[in-house]
Amino acid sequence: MDLKKLLVEENVGGYDLFLRAFLGSASIVLLALGDIQSPWSWMLGLTAFIGLFSGMSRHCTPYALLGYSTAEKK
Repeated sequence: MDLKKLLVEENVGGYDLFLRAFLGSASIVLLALGDIQSPWSWMLGLTAFIGLFSGMSRHCTPYALLGYSTAEKK
């Protein structure tokens, strides 16, 4: 498998992209408000990071490994 395709190619789009960005943003807000106490705060932080990072980069490595894509075909 091509390493560039595995790590860089855009494979997230549409509702999937919206859902990732929304969940990441909502997780950041919940962490900032302090409504969630540990031990769940670390999981919320991980959700925020993954959601926002994959939303901004439009890439999901598990999707690439499975050969799945929700991005528009070019």
